[in-house]
Order: sequence, then structure tokens, then C-alpha cells
Amino acid sequence: MDLPQQVIELGDLTLRRFDREADLTELDRVIEESLEHLSPWMPFVADHSRAKTAEFLGRRHEAWESGRAFTYAIVLGGAIVGACQLFRREGGPENRRELGYWLHPAATGRGVATRAARALVDQAFRFPGVDHVEIVHDPANRASGAVPARLGFTELLRRPAERRGAAGTGEEQVWRLARHQAEQAASEAR
Repeated sequence: MDLPQQVIELGDLTLRRFDREADLTELDRVIEESLEHLSPWMPFVADHSRAKTAEFLGRRHEAWESGRAFTYAIVLGGAIVGACQLFRREGGPENRRELGYWLHPAATGRGVATRAARALVDQAFRFPGVDHVEIVHDPANRASGAVPARLGFTELLRRPAERRGAAGTGEEQVWRLARHQAEQAASEAR
């Protein structure tokens, strides 16, 4: 089974696989401090607790080992400032991966999510047979939508949301980047 890098160094930014025991206290604090920022868009924070954070970290370990999902701590200045994930949606095609991200409000507006997403796109295209990556978010969440737009994704469709955040529209905006688009962008950047 192919697995992505466990640590991705991006200058002052590091993406690293979560350590379920060592990261529990810090991740729980970051989520707690981010509740107001995240709750409009991310239904999972509605019932946030330390026990839920521990459960989340435990599931991330299992998902990584099985190859279903790869969740990283986003670390800036030595501190966790969010999380990002590369995964195959259950029942989704083998040739597609999806990625998601969230940040502590103090880390927004500095390109952190864009850099993290770019790194996960690179990891996704290392998997044999993966020919496109998608990002899905509520269309009202303009900050999340700016990331795929900056990375050259194109809007594929809008569909009813599986789960709705407090400020959500009830719709999901799906962006897609094909392997050939990513390769072309990389060659143009050189």
C-alpha cells in the first residue's frame, strides 16, 4: 500500500502526522479556541469535548494505517494551528482523492491553508491511478473557496450538503484539479 510522507516540511510550515497521545492537549485547546471561527462551517465542532478530540485522534491513526485517510497537524512556529486531510471518500472512485483543511483564526490570511493544500495535492498525485483531487466546502465560506481558486482548481458542481454548518447554505461547492492541470501549473512555475 502506498502511503504519503508522514512529515512535510514547507519552510516555516510543517505538516506532520498526528501523534494521538502527544497532540491531544494541544489539539483540543486549538479546537476550543477556534469554535466560534469553525462552527459556522464545520458541524463536528458543535459537540466538541476533550473526549471527542481523543476519539478523533484515535480514528486518524486507524485511518492512516488502513490507507483511507491521512490527517496532518498544521504546525507553524512550533505550534499546531490547524489540521488538513487527504482522503478517499467512502464509496468514491479509486482515481479521486479529496482534501480538507481548517485553521485557528490567528493563522488565517497568511497563505497557510493554501500551502498545506498544495502539499496535499502533491501527495495525492503520488498515488498510482489518482488523476484528480477535489476540495468541497460551503459556497458561503469564501475563505475556504479562495484556496482551490488560488491553486488552479475549477468549479465542478454544486450539490446538496451531506452535513450543514450553522451558517451553511445547505449546498456544497465542489472544485476539481486534474493531474495534467497540476503538472502544467508546476512546469509554468519553473
